[in-house]
Amino acid sequence: MNSKITKSTMLVALLGLSSQLFAQETPTTSRFSNQGFRTWSVGVHGGALTPRTLFDGKYRDFQTAKENIGYGGYIKKQILPSLGIQAEFLAGKVEGLRARLADDDANGNPQYLTNSGFKTNIEWSGAVTAVYNIANISINRENAILIPYVKAGGGYMSSGATSYVGDVTNNQGYQKNWFIPTGIGFKVGVTKGINLDLGYDVNFVKSAKFNTHDLGTNDRFTYAHAGLEFALGNKEKPQLQNYSSLANLNKQTAAESSELRRALSTVEQNAQRDREQYAKDMGDEDNDGVANKFDKCPDTKSGTVVDGAGCPIKVQREIVKETKVVVSEADRKIVKDAISNLEFDLGKSTLRPKSYETLNRVAALLVEKNFSLKLAGHTDNTGSRETNLRLSKDRAESVKAYLVSQGANASRIEATGYGPDQPIASNKTAAGRQQNRRVEFTLY
Repeated sequence: MNSKITKSTMLVALLGLSSQLFAQETPTTSRFSNQGFRTWSVGVHGGALTPRTLFDGKYRDFQTAKENIGYGGYIKKQILPSLGIQAEFLAGKVEGLRARLADDDANGNPQYLTNSGFKTNIEWSGAVTAVYNIANISINRENAILIPYVKAGGGYMSSGATSYVGDVTNNQGYQKNWFIPTGIGFKVGVTKGINLDLGYDVNFVKSAKFNTHDLGTNDRFTYAHAGLEFALGNKEKPQLQNYSSLANLNKQTAAESSELRRALSTVEQNAQRDREQYAKDMGDEDNDGVANKFDKCPDTKSGTVVDGAGCPIKVQREIVKETKVVVSEADRKIVKDAISNLEFDLGKSTLRPKSYETLNRVAALLVEKNFSLKLAGHTDNTGSRETNLRLSKDRAESVKAYLVSQGANASRIEATGYGPDQPIASNKTAAGRQQNRRVEFTLY
């Protein structure tokens, strides 16, 4: 009854482990996106079964060990990159020759009985083992090349042993025993979903009669094997146990560096194009005092009086030269009102209609008193210096163009942009930056 209960318990444990065979793979997060892994696998293997182990030393139950073919397989769930749990089975025969006698010789050396031996047939065995990957040897490949591992667990088996001395045979029948499987080995990543599995297992049986020869100590046997492991799930996803995060990080860092280089190259090309366009727009090829960007009538003759669009003025006002220019307080107030009402579209040099009324009074003042006017554009330090210089110059030119369109003499108006170079307040506060964004009018 106890044997039946024990066997049932083992089968339930094995079925419980394998019931999630097609469950969802464990997700993890990489630097750029979600990375899924294959965590379930199955393996088959074959090799040699022998009663001789690395722990026998000088004393063995049988003098000569024979090798017989063994075979097995497993189902494994990889919980962590370094830890997996597998349900495995094993079958085959274990055989030895010349049984050891109970008494040693006079020198203390073991004695063996000729023409004797045993053969144990492992009808079936099932075990649950934990497999620990010692290392994942791969630096430049996401799929590991070499994975050494150790394993240990517990299992249950049914085996039948037959012994003989000369022509006398003793068949002890099938018995069920617990055993402890241990092992070392390594896996080689053949492809993204297939590993070559090479291992050496030592199985410690909780019985002194596994090989029919009871000398008071529990028996053991080894299984050296080679096999293949097949990952289950989406073929595009890597195996969790083979995955090298270092190789993946190197790959993603290279991709990010390449993307940053491409972006930097694009920015530099755009900046160069903008510089060339700015130089062309702000040039004055016909020397009429109106920049190319605002000049609607290019190639006017030198000295021609033009309007704000760079076109000749058909009816020119008489220019009265004064020996002394006197700027009154009333004149300054007109200029001050124009400055306070001056508004542009955000980030552009386009004048808003609110500015027209006071600028009209400035234009009338320039025509009436033949004043000269210097327009100085300024910005805060937000953004690049090159962009701010361009914007301050463009806004001063826009004011000049409007005044000329209202009859002012373009040759008596100077438009200059200083960008962020001449602040009148601190750029560390919003109020200070607002004060620094201005166009100054100077009558003379």
